[in-house]
Amino acid sequence: MKIEKTHLHIGYIPLLDAVAILWAKHKGFFEQVGLEVTLVREASWASLRDRLAFGILDAAHCLSAMLPASQAGTDQVGIPFKTSLVLSQNATFISLSQKLCYELGISAQDSASQTAHKLATILPERQIRLAQVFGHSLHHYCLREWLALADSNVAKEIKLLTLPPPYMVEAISTGLIDGFCVGEPWNTQGEILGKSQIVASGLDIVPDVADKVLAVTEEWAKRHPETLLALGTALRLAQQDIQQLQNFAELWQMLIHYEIIQFPCSPDTHVERYHTIVHIIQNYVTHSAAPKLSDFVWLTSQMNQWDQLGLSEAQIQRISQACII
Repeated sequence: MKIEKTHLHIGYIPLLDAVAILWAKHKGFFEQVGLEVTLVREASWASLRDRLAFGILDAAHCLSAMLPASQAGTDQVGIPFKTSLVLSQNATFISLSQKLCYELGISAQDSASQTAHKLATILPERQIRLAQVFGHSLHHYCLREWLALADSNVAKEIKLLTLPPPYMVEAISTGLIDGFCVGEPWNTQGEILGKSQIVASGLDIVPDVADKVLAVTEEWAKRHPETLLALGTALRLAQQDIQQLQNFAELWQMLIHYEIIQFPCSPDTHVERYHTIVHIIQNYVTHSAAPKLSDFVWLTSQMNQWDQLGLSEAQIQRISQACII
């Protein structure tokens, strides 16, 4: 079958889990399947969502939780998104300012529950400003579930700020926020710069569900089935190539070029951090990259819980199924 559209614009946010898209462009995997791709760096998840919804972007590196929000019509846009490919599983972290960690006696050995309880000792009397990357995100749900380990009322009532991932470290450096939940490399950057400390891993709080996916609009998917198939093939080639890499020098330089890695880190500097990041990158998708219904059921259930939507189980199932191509 003929590819319906060969020139594509793909949006992404500067995060490690955009790596398959960047690598597919860098290594020529898109061209290999007959596609000419222009990558578009977006400033925020809101701008990426809007530009995808209204056809400026053909496809995008997207928050998994955006899909059920789009299908349920709770995203204030009302244009449904779907996915055929997972770009990363849960690899998010929660970080607090190093100053606050010192004050609360938080150590690297503390569990997620312990750090949540230590923070809860100063809430709600003291205003603590925590940031998420977007209202419909694994990060939002992770923050609230973390707080709920200590105090369910605080988890429900706390008002979270929303900031794009690249601004988290700057915001905590200037005192605008006291903590954040974000994907890598921004937690690592905060620690290396001496501004923040990782206090919990998302995997210790919520299930290992899809975090980022390749998203397209429902209408685009209907009109471009062969293009979508080719796009998925190119990205799977990139994912498999990354998993098999023995030498990371070229990929690391690519991440520096795209200004995703913006701190001193290499096989010779901050060595443990370097190998941790490499491990994360190679394990974003460990088995099949096919989206799972159970992941979207969990995400939709979280949206229902924290946004108090009152969805029935049947509605949750229908919305979740509609997210998958």
